[in-house]
Amino acid sequence: MKNYNTLIFTAICLVASQSCKSPQPPAIQKFAAKHVVVIGIDGMSPDGVIKANTPVMDSLMKAGAYTLHARGVLPTSSSPNWASMISGAGPEQHGITANSWEKDEPHMQPIATLNGEIFPTIFAVLRQQKPEAEIGVIYHWDGFGRLFEKDAVNYDVHGETERETAQLAANYIKEKKPDFTFIHYDHVDGAGHGSGHGSPEYYKSVELADSLIGVVVNAVKLAGILDETVIIISSDHGGIGTSHGGETLEEIEIPFIISGKGVKKNYQIAHEVYTYDNAASVAFAFGVQQPYAWIGRAVKSAFEGYENPATFVVKTMLAAPVIKPEKHLFEPAGGLFIDTIPVVEITSEIARAEIRYTLDGSEPDKNSAIYNSQFKVEKTTVVKASVFKGDEKSYASSANFRLLDSKAGNGINFKYYEGENWTMNPNLSMLKPRAKGNAKEFRIQYALHRDEQYALEFDAYLKIDSAGEYRFYTYSDDGSKLYIDDKEVVNNDGSHGAKEKTGDTKLEKGLHKIKVTYFNEGGGQWLEVFYRGPGVPRQIIPTSALYPPK
Repeated sequence: MKNYNTLIFTAICLVASQSCKSPQPPAIQKFAAKHVVVIGIDGMSPDGVIKANTPVMDSLMKAGAYTLHARGVLPTSSSPNWASMISGAGPEQHGITANSWEKDEPHMQPIATLNGEIFPTIFAVLRQQKPEAEIGVIYHWDGFGRLFEKDAVNYDVHGETERETAQLAANYIKEKKPDFTFIHYDHVDGAGHGSGHGSPEYYKSVELADSLIGVVVNAVKLAGILDETVIIISSDHGGIGTSHGGETLEEIEIPFIISGKGVKKNYQIAHEVYTYDNAASVAFAFGVQQPYAWIGRAVKSAFEGYENPATFVVKTMLAAPVIKPEKHLFEPAGGLFIDTIPVVEITSEIARAEIRYTLDGSEPDKNSAIYNSQFKVEKTTVVKASVFKGDEKSYASSANFRLLDSKAGNGINFKYYEGENWTMNPNLSMLKPRAKGNAKEFRIQYALHRDEQYALEFDAYLKIDSAGEYRFYTYSDDGSKLYIDDKEVVNNDGSHGAKEKTGDTKLEKGLHKIKVTYFNEGGGQWLEVFYRGPGVPRQIIPTSALYPPK
C-alpha cells in the first residue's frame, strides 16, 4: 500500500509539479525604512484631493505611489475606520463597530489582544518588536486617543486645532527624529458636516490639510531624515451631503498615498487597497512581523522590486458621465421643475468616447441612444447615461427629472415638532405640532426647523397606476419610517448618518395613504424617499403622483 501511494503521489506531482515543489523561502525584504510618518485626514474624500488645490499631495503622488480608490470599512464612521487603519483589521476583528465604542463598554470583544484590553495596533506591535523605538501620536480629534495602547507610545498629545496639531507634530519630529509618527487632522470632516462634501468650504478645508501636510514634510526635511522616511497619507472615510456612515462609494472610497524610501515614483496602484492595509504597510516598511490576527496586507506593489499581486482582479472603470443639472450634496442630479421643461446636458471627461443614455431608468448599453447634444424632457423621467470607449464602459450616472403642473392639485401635508433627548422617532400622536404646512416632496427643506431635536410627519395619497409589488426606500440622517395604508413598510429609525432602508408591499391600482415620519437628533440632516414598481424605475416619488389629504 505504501508503494501504491508513492506511485499515486509521484503521478500527481508529474501532472502538477508546481504543487509538489519544496516550499520556497519568503522573499527577502529589499529595504527597511528608519522612519515612517502616517498622516490621516478625517473625512477627506478622493473628490477632495482631485478638485481642491493640493500641491503637496500632488507632489507626493508624483514622487511616490497612490490610489484614489482605496476603501474604508463599514460602517463608514470614524471610530471603526481609524481603528481599522491602525489595527490592520476590520470591525469584525477589533470589535470597534461604532463611534459610541469605549474600552469599558465594548460592543464586541476583540478577537485578540496584546494588553488584555484592545486589539493589537501597529503601535503595540512596533513596541513589542522594536522596544527602543521612538513612537509618537498627535491627534486633533480627542476621540482618537482611546483607540490605541497608551503604554506603547512615547509621545501622546491632543492638539486643540488642526494648526496646533501640525505644529506639535513638526516640533516633535525635528526634536526627536522618531521612528514612527502618526498624525490626525479632524477639520476636513468638520467642513463636510458643516457645509457639505463638495462645497467650496469643503475644498478649502482640504487645501488647508494639504498645507498642514506640507508643514510636517518640511519638518522631516529639517530633521535630516527625509531620505530614510516613508510618508503615508490617507483618510478614514469620505462623505455625501453633510454626512457619512452609509454605503455609497462617496462615503467608503478614500485616498492612499505613499512616498519616500524605497517607494516607486509616479506609480498608480492598480490593485485593491483597504484602510486596514495601512498598518500592514507600516509593519512592512519597518521590516517587522504583523500579528496573525491582522487581515491587512502590505501594499508591496508600491515599493521598488515588488510587482502587482499575481491574481488581482480589479478592472479600471471609465469615469462616469455628469448629467446636468448635476447632483449637489445629497440632492440627486436632475431636479423638480414646476411649470417648466428641463434641458438635459450630459458631459464626459473621457476623450474620444461616446455617451449613451436611456430615458426609462434602464442601464445603458451599446444599443442605447447616443448623446450628441442637449435635449428636453417633457414628463417625469429617469435619465441614465454611461461612457463607452472600445470594450470599456463606465458606471451609469442617474438623474431624476420631476415635472409638475402647479394647477394639478398635487402636494403633501406636513406637521413639525420639537422635543428633547430623542434618539428615535417619537410618538407624534402624543405631541402638539409647532407648525403645519404643505410640501412638494418628502423633504425637510419645506419646513422651517432648528438644527437638532425636531421631527416631521408627512401625509399624502399616492396614486398607483399599475397593480403589483412595490419597493419603497427612505434615505435619511437621522431616523425615518414609511407607512402605506397605515402599515409600516420601511423602518430606518434611530440615530445614524445618512443611510438607506427598504421595504416591499403589494398595491392595487388607485390611491393609497402614504405617511413618512422623520426626526433629527443633531448634526447632519437629510430625507429622501424613493419607490419602484411595475413600469416605474427606481426614482424619487414625484409630486405628480402625490395628493394632499382632504
